Amino acid sequence: MAYVVTENCQDCRFTDCVEACPVDCFYADATMLYIHPDECIDCGACEPACPVEAIFSVDDLPDDQTKWEAINTERSESGELEVITESEDPLPTAEAKKAQLGL
Repeated sequence: MAYVVTENCQDCRFTDCVEACPVDCFYADATMLYIHPDECIDCGACEPACPVEAIFSVDDLPDDQTKWEAINTERSESGELEVITESEDPLPTAEAKKAQLGL
């Protein structure tokens, strides 16, 4: 897996990253996005597009965020989530979460 969505995305679901991505590797549930490990092409376009700094290269994952690699794989491969290919409105809690993160 090249890139991983981490906990900063929870309760935000900004989709700037989806727009920046040249392939359809993002999946979404009601609270956040996930990157499918076999569909990501390791281009890195999504990382700077995320307004809450939730996306990391797997090689750069902070130690307290490493569990998100397995979570992204599990959720995106579960067959329960739809691919998200276009921008959507962020969750109503997104701006408050962004402010809480100091971003």
